[in-house]
Amino acid sequence: MPTAKLRFFGVAAYELIDTTGRRILVDPFLDDCPGNPVKSDELEKVDVIVVSHAAIDHLGDTEKIAKRHGCPVICGGEVKAYLMAKGVPALQIRATTWGIKVRVAGVEVQPVECHHWSQIRMPDGAFASGVPMAFVIELGGGHRFYHYGDTALFSDMKLQAELYRPTIGAIGIANPQEILGRFPAPGEMLTSELSPREGILAAQWLGLKTILPCHYINPDENADLAEFQKLHAAAKARGDLIGESVVLRPGDWLDL
Repeated sequence: MPTAKLRFFGVAAYELIDTTGRRILVDPFLDDCPGNPVKSDELEKVDVIVVSHAAIDHLGDTEKIAKRHGCPVICGGEVKAYLMAKGVPALQIRATTWGIKVRVAGVEVQPVECHHWSQIRMPDGAFASGVPMAFVIELGGGHRFYHYGDTALFSDMKLQAELYRPTIGAIGIANPQEILGRFPAPGEMLTSELSPREGILAAQWLGLKTILPCHYINPDENADLAEFQKLHAAAKARGDLIGESVVLRPGDWLDL
């Protein structure tokens, strides 16, 4: 049987290839992500796009990719409303929310609870808000990919592990310093939605065999990522039950 694999594009954007060769984009922030070597018009095939929420560094290039490839989009109601307002046909969009498992283009996607927010300015200037989602995506061969959707830590991640048994997962433990200046605000952000310490707990509670720390662009210059790796090494040295941590650079592939 062919093996599943994935590619990281930076921040929280991934391309997943399941064991049948289907290509799944998750939170495709590609064209405006500095350091990502792959642009949206270079993608030869996209079977489905999965969007966790409407933040620009997650919604990313969904509109142009959906229009170029004619592929379906799995998302929440606010993202559906935005995409329809931008000219993506309603019949190309599968809206869902926590608990409503869907199969689209042959890909099974289980939305799960995500503690975050989702808001976007519509083309007419109004704001749309909705429910952000994390996902467990079936890749075949016993591989189930968890995407955290910018969630904060909450203890029902243990229940998600019991119910949906993710094996590999993207856990956002950093802020992408290269793009924070695009979102001016008073003061400073001291952590991402998950601090490095909270990311360790999330990976353990979810029961991940392989952990993909994310929400960074350059892994060599991100202090949060370095702290996460330090805490992970300490947990391994103590004999704690925790999966392997794999640090990817934008453009890197990983065979599962």
